[in-house]
Amino acid sequence: MNTFEELVCSSSLAGEFEQYALRLSAVIIFFSLTAFLGNSLILVVLHKVSFLHPPSKLLYRSLATSDLLVGLVSQPLAATLWMSVLFEEWRLCRFAWVAAFISGYGLSLMSLLTMAAMSVDRLLALLLGLRYKQIVTLKRTYIIVVTLWIVTFVATLCNVLDSRIAPWFGRIVISCCLLISIASYAKIFCALRRHHAQVQSHVQQQPSQPNALNMARYKKAVYSALWVQLVLLACYVPMSVVGILMAHIKRDSSHLVVALGIVNTLVYFNSTLNPFLYCWKISEVRRAVKRTIRQALCCPRG
Repeated sequence: MNTFEELVCSSSLAGEFEQYALRLSAVIIFFSLTAFLGNSLILVVLHKVSFLHPPSKLLYRSLATSDLLVGLVSQPLAATLWMSVLFEEWRLCRFAWVAAFISGYGLSLMSLLTMAAMSVDRLLALLLGLRYKQIVTLKRTYIIVVTLWIVTFVATLCNVLDSRIAPWFGRIVISCCLLISIASYAKIFCALRRHHAQVQSHVQQQPSQPNALNMARYKKAVYSALWVQLVLLACYVPMSVVGILMAHIKRDSSHLVVALGIVNTLVYFNSTLNPFLYCWKISEVRRAVKRTIRQALCCPRG
């Protein structure tokens, strides 16, 4: 057993964490419902809208699917974990801890891989120009997305068979995803800066309206994807910090259990935040969400 399981599943903590476990369970259940409903709505909307290039839309759908599964699988298991602490069901506690960790581990890897793929997609859209739609096709993107899900499944399965694989595999995947994303966005912003300088140096030659419109739309798509990635990092970094502390602190600390519960909930909160980010940063998604909600409620269009 690792440190967290030893601490949480020990009956000596039942009285100390009774109120904490109850409140944390309620928060996780709430986030589970909002993640499930929000990402279900986003998947319905993405199926309807046509403004996004199909490969880009497929990547958003993959990310929304992983967030939906977090709300449908990982968060109920986490709530079960804390409720089992509350009611001193230690066998259930151990099972819920293992299941929540494995599902959360796999879905987190999938989110990171998808975000890295989205950053590469935005870079290719800039570098390839008119050839982008010919090279980045829906079929090729399907192959990439399926491959990412297979990699995630294999990583999760390896974690089930031998838990020692998870730490080093996670470090490799996280490092690669971060490097790919940072390199892609750095390349994008360098290219955008050069483009802006060229426009300024040839200000007397007015660019055609279609080119200006395409560049404005491209920048909007880049910033939308970047916002989603930055929020994901903001939600995941505290979890990494607490994990490092738990690996290096030899003595058991109940404060680490409290901290781990909070940062785990922050990771789950990311799955609730993403649908709001799509609506905030992508106006077409926001309008489509409003239409879908009106239709579902049978309200007349205002």
